[in-house]
Amino acid sequence: MLILLRLLLLCLLPLGSLSASEVLLVGADDQPGIRSFVSALQQRRADDQVQFRSIAQMPNPGQLKAGTRLVLLDTPALEWRLSESAGPPALALRVSRVQAERRLGTSRPAYLSLLWSDPPLARQLRLARYLLPQARRIGVLYGEHSGFLIDELRQAARPMGLEIVAQSWPDLRDSRPLQQLLANSDVLLGLDDPELYNSKSAKNVLLSSYGRQMALIGPNAGFVRAGALASTYSDQDDWLAVLDELLDQPPAHWPRSLYPARFGVSGNQQVARALGLEAIAAEAAAAVIAAGEPTP
Repeated sequence: MLILLRLLLLCLLPLGSLSASEVLLVGADDQPGIRSFVSALQQRRADDQVQFRSIAQMPNPGQLKAGTRLVLLDTPALEWRLSESAGPPALALRVSRVQAERRLGTSRPAYLSLLWSDPPLARQLRLARYLLPQARRIGVLYGEHSGFLIDELRQAARPMGLEIVAQSWPDLRDSRPLQQLLANSDVLLGLDDPELYNSKSAKNVLLSSYGRQMALIGPNAGFVRAGALASTYSDQDDWLAVLDELLDQPPAHWPRSLYPARFGVSGNQQVARALGLEAIAAEAAAAVIAAGEPTP
């Protein structure tokens, strides 16, 4: 009887490996941040074969096994996957709406699921309304590749009783569009467009807005450290939760694009004091904003 039980166990052991998946994370190179992310995903998915490969170590996408679960960790990895249509489906991280518009236009390859890195527009609007309940006119600068977001912003703002005041800013050396927008707005909402919000423009935007005692919301958590009032953001744990859920699903069920449901709020307390605002309670703000989000 004991021999029969052992034989049965030996026969059943391979069945456990049938549910395991090969998860391949691809990035430009092996960096500490990437190693930390890969290690955390390996711990979450101990039953899967989770590995990292740099682009230099990768063959063409079409040479990979069809069952491989691909996770693209940066823009170079996305470019590698876009090099040919053949190959397994992929989850692309750290891609913003503006980056996708510049690179892909309205085309969205069927093998690609884009997990957006920029904060959702409606979520940023709810943050502005929470922190500045008296503000009604939301000033938004847009560039050549971010203008497509304005209609979406207006649709999201209308049910909140907010008005979007949009202004094109084609030449950052000319401050007149910025000054005109500030004169007609109650708060400035930054789009995650690196052509508008970068190290060269940050000083001008921040000094101009705070010279009028006007807050800047966004465009991302990095700008909060530079002097913006606040932004929503999703951290590594939030993205790991998204990946964990998606990797449990067949790739055919992966969404074409997705924002993480989990997020936090980053606030600059020094800027809040300078603007005469109350201290930003990040957890309370995130809870109120999350309560106003549509449920799936």
